[in-house]
Amino acid sequence: MRQVVIAGCGDLGGALAERLMAQGWTVYGMRRDTSRLPEGVQPLTGDLLTDDCPADWPRKIDYLVYCPAAGKRDAELYRALYVDGLRRVVGWMAERRQQPRHLLQISSTGVYAQSQGEWVTENSPALADSDTARALIEAEDVALRSGIPASVVRLAGIYGPGRNRLIEQVRAGVAVPADPVQYTNRIHRDDAAGLLQHLLVQADQHELLAPCYLGVDDEPAPLHEVCSWLAEQLGTTLAAEGPGIGRTGSKRCSNALARETGWVPGYPSYREGYAAMLSEA
Repeated sequence: MRQVVIAGCGDLGGALAERLMAQGWTVYGMRRDTSRLPEGVQPLTGDLLTDDCPADWPRKIDYLVYCPAAGKRDAELYRALYVDGLRRVVGWMAERRQQPRHLLQISSTGVYAQSQGEWVTENSPALADSDTARALIEAEDVALRSGIPASVVRLAGIYGPGRNRLIEQVRAGVAVPADPVQYTNRIHRDDAAGLLQHLLVQADQHELLAPCYLGVDDEPAPLHEVCSWLAEQLGTTLAAEGPGIGRTGSKRCSNALARETGWVPGYPSYREGYAAMLSEA
């Protein structure tokens, strides 16, 4: 029976945990409030911002998934959580002479600085110069130099259950200009969890994983197109002027490498994903 620790087991980690448990894996979920873990997850009460290893740390770890969520764009918090926190967890395992088979470190497509609609792959330079992006890139380096076989998974904007911000902005009549074109990239929460599950199973089957994957759907799309489609579904219209969404950057991220492994997104574009959300609502 495979044992996996999900450090930072929030919304995404919980969705991954449910998938792995359905396959018979034993899942340990680390977070400060373990009462919010899915049923069946073995709780590890701990804080990634402190040096104290959880008292009930498992004796055997086959896989580690590091996927905390900062909750806000704060450079100091990003460094403390993503860089120092990962170093702590790697250190806890080293102290116990634990050598997982693979480490998945969850990062973001925000590490890319491309902003002119360019296509981006895992081989594109990650040169975003914000303090938060630099912290993520440093965290990726910690994972890849940890001494544990590791892969970085750069996820695009996650949407899905409970992540309704764009829907509510469109419902409120936000202004989204068509020009200049602003490409956006996204992935449904369930597809993100499915990709992580798929990569873990691949590693467990002794498949050689790449050091980096982009976790995005099949169709980068102009923000104006996405919001116009949502407005049509909601029976409203976008404002001609006024407050905007405040997004920056414009790039098109490719999921070709992830698809080459056999992963297929259940929600290939924003249309399928948001349609499912609206029908559930």
